[in-house]
Amino acid sequence: MGDAIGQMLPSAVGIAISPLPLIAVILMLATPEGRTNGIAFAAGWTFALAAATALLVLLGSGADAAGDDGTPAAWTGWVKLALGVLFVLLAVKQFTGRPREGRVAAPPGWMAAIDRFTPVKSVGLAAALAVANPKNLVLVVGGALAIAGSGAGTGGRTVAAVLMVVVASLCTTLPLAVYLLGGERSARTLDGWKAWMSVHNAAVMTTVLGILGAKYVGDALTTLA
Repeated sequence: MGDAIGQMLPSAVGIAISPLPLIAVILMLATPEGRTNGIAFAAGWTFALAAATALLVLLGSGADAAGDDGTPAAWTGWVKLALGVLFVLLAVKQFTGRPREGRVAAPPGWMAAIDRFTPVKSVGLAAALAVANPKNLVLVVGGALAIAGSGAGTGGRTVAAVLMVVVASLCTTLPLAVYLLGGERSARTLDGWKAWMSVHNAAVMTTVLGILGAKYVGDALTTLA
């Protein structure tokens, strides 16, 4: 189980460091229906990740991602190599598309309408950001593949998958917890988080994607060797 957790943890952290869902949930919490929509958004994000992770772990286990000796099968190495190269390309794209110094990237169009969202729309947006975003989808695939390719048994893989979803959902559940439990200071704290992530989004994502790319390529070479 320890191997499964260690291998999937970078992917889970990579998903958790996602500026868009964090900014989205903070904006929702500032609206008249903030509590309801914020809870719906966090729930939609968590359930979407849980469903995708469970499905991919089951598919990977069924495809014998772990060899007879408990090590990852050779085909998982080629998949990880492809994912690693894709992360490097995404990092390059993020870096070259960054806004000029002192400027902030224009927010997505849906953010302007977030104060008119219903709980259903909040759940739908969260699910789309969780598994339809290319970066997150690749990370979910990589994390689930790491769990399926480990030598852990069914129980160990289940624990690793649950932990992956919990960590990956911190970008939505942590702001919600601050809002619900932080009292009067919560608004100031959340505004500070939102402002920082808006300014440093490109730098954060370039760094995270680059590190993940290097890790996945290294893991792939180790498996294939």
